[in-house]
Amino acid sequence: MSGIALTAPYQDTDADQLSFVLGRSAHEALAVRDLTVAGLDVQLRLLGASHQVFAGPVRETVACLPGVDGGLPEAAARDFDDWTYGFRAHVRRFHPQEFSARVARIRDRAEGHPQALHGIFPGSPEAVTALTVEPESAGLSWRTWHTYPQSRRIVATHTRLEAR
Repeated sequence: MSGIALTAPYQDTDADQLSFVLGRSAHEALAVRDLTVAGLDVQLRLLGASHQVFAGPVRETVACLPGVDGGLPEAAARDFDDWTYGFRAHVRRFHPQEFSARVARIRDRAEGHPQALHGIFPGSPEAVTALTVEPESAGLSWRTWHTYPQSRRIVATHTRLEAR
């Protein structure tokens, strides 16, 4: 699926503003993609403040949220009904040339992925939020990337949802 040229500016302007929350209701989305993966209904949501993924019993939000302190955990885990949820986040800063190359790879990966959603924010073709989802042997997993050209930082997350 090709990238969506978003018209709304992004509200999170650096990786440090992102927070992680489970169980939030749907925020207004700039773009939504509904899928069925590994027998579960999945909704990928691009927000002006980053992303939400709804998969089975999970409602994951990684975004700049009013009233919630920024800062992502390196890892989080929780059980939902008959599912085990695991989340990891990693933030890295790159030199300008490497940042551009990495953003190009993220865009290419999302463009060529059958179960993806990604948007390019106005102001820079390197201001990207991308989400991909994959079936796994016992469930599914998804990856997200949030790129910040002004600081040359990339936030990458990886989530697994597995049947217990």
